[in-house]
Amino acid sequence: MKVPERLLRQLETRVQKGTLRSLTLPPKGLVDFSSNDYLGLAASEVLAQNIAEELGKQPAHGATGSRLLSGNTRYAQELEEELAHFHHGESALLFNSGYVANCGFFSAVPQRGDTIFYDEASHASMKEGIRLSFAQSFPFRHNDVDDLRQKLKRVQGDVYVAVESLYSMDGDFAPLMELASLCQEQGLYLVVDEAHSNGIYGPNGEGLVSALKLEQQVFARIMTFGKAIGAHGAAVVGPRELQEFLLNFSRPFIYTTALPLASLTAIRQAYRLLPSLTQERTQVQELAKYYHSLLEDGRVLASFSGKEGQDGSPIQAWQLPDPVALRKLANHIQAAGFDVRPVFSPTVPAGKERLRLVLHAYNTKAQVQKLCNLLHQHTQKDISLQA
Repeated sequence: MKVPERLLRQLETRVQKGTLRSLTLPPKGLVDFSSNDYLGLAASEVLAQNIAEELGKQPAHGATGSRLLSGNTRYAQELEEELAHFHHGESALLFNSGYVANCGFFSAVPQRGDTIFYDEASHASMKEGIRLSFAQSFPFRHNDVDDLRQKLKRVQGDVYVAVESLYSMDGDFAPLMELASLCQEQGLYLVVDEAHSNGIYGPNGEGLVSALKLEQQVFARIMTFGKAIGAHGAAVVGPRELQEFLLNFSRPFIYTTALPLASLTAIRQAYRLLPSLTQERTQVQELAKYYHSLLEDGRVLASFSGKEGQDGSPIQAWQLPDPVALRKLANHIQAAGFDVRPVFSPTVPAGKERLRLVLHAYNTKAQVQKLCNLLHQHTQKDISLQA
């Protein structure tokens, strides 16, 4: 069958740049430094057993339709109530993924005549939802509250400020205290995507907003379940009126078949385990601190400055803008037994390609040290590195 020439040219361009994507099966037997399973719940035997026992008590498993038609259940509504209570919010509305939740919120809530300001490093799903909105929108420099303040001169209508609490590629935290203060001062609506902080921060894993006690200053939180929660789906947590508005006007919610019972059960059982995972949360943050201590050790990695990710964050990055050299570095580390993945443009800006390194509760300090040693050894070879 004939394929449009434009598509073929775009594929060939990626081949030439060394950035063509393809599907591969996860390698077996490697130490995981790439997945978003921060707490190990995706492979938890305890969670799997709890899910199986709960599903065995249910009379059906299919969703059968959208929530507004045949797909709503008492089970789903009870889960939403539990989620709202867990995250110290008034209400929660389930969506089929974090991507869908972001598209569902931003395409519906900001109206024509309103304004959205979003961090330039925000996830593609947030940007896609904003693109679908009739509101005007402007990016501001990453984590730069002063730049946001300057751009507020361009506002009209209701104003929404959209950020991630923990950024998925750079591994740094949004300045939520400053942002919340500014939004309260100016009467703005703060929206926080907690995809990568949900489950990890807070006394019971409620997320960074709750850890900072900012629940009353954040209009909406997108809580994703496919990372530390080890399941799938997402929920928008916020005022009850927001939940009612979304189920009336959010097209990705209205016209999507509901999550099946198996997904709902996995979410519920994972959340019931979260309060008991204090040690796992501590381990993730301790490993991040250890990783940074190795970077700061002049005997180990002082020769390299292309590193990203904050102390205490499970996401770290090792920048290497040459795609060929980056893939070579990833292959070298994988051959040594560690599952690391290169990230290319356009997922990250051109010139900021990197290894995305993820720390988990089931990783050890010895593994982190060996990984750092491998990075250091490869750095000493004749590879062009740029910060």
